[in-house]
Amino acid sequence: MLSKNDLAKLYDTVLSIPGMADTVKVDLRMPRKNVLLLSKVIQRGLAPDGEEVKGTGVLDLIAPETLQELAAFSSELLQKAGLHEMNEKLDAFRESDGKG
Repeated sequence: MLSKNDLAKLYDTVLSIPGMADTVKVDLRMPRKNVLLLSKVIQRGLAPDGEEVKGTGVLDLIAPETLQELAAFSSELLQKAGLHEMNEKLDAFRESDGKG
């Protein structure tokens, strides 16, 4: 089981791998509603633990179909960047910690 500090070190190492700073061209064609919701998801994800982000309560009201669209978009981004497998392996570390 990895501690939060160990997991942070792991991510820092992965982000330092040669090629991770390379630019990836991604065609971002999606409905405006998904752009707005994606911005809220990003804001919530970047907020310090325990801190409320103004306006993110709307995320609790999102239709399941829209959540599936955003999840598919996330998966597509990882696939296009060639990071899908790496992301799965990183998720396995979080899951083994019991917090995934």
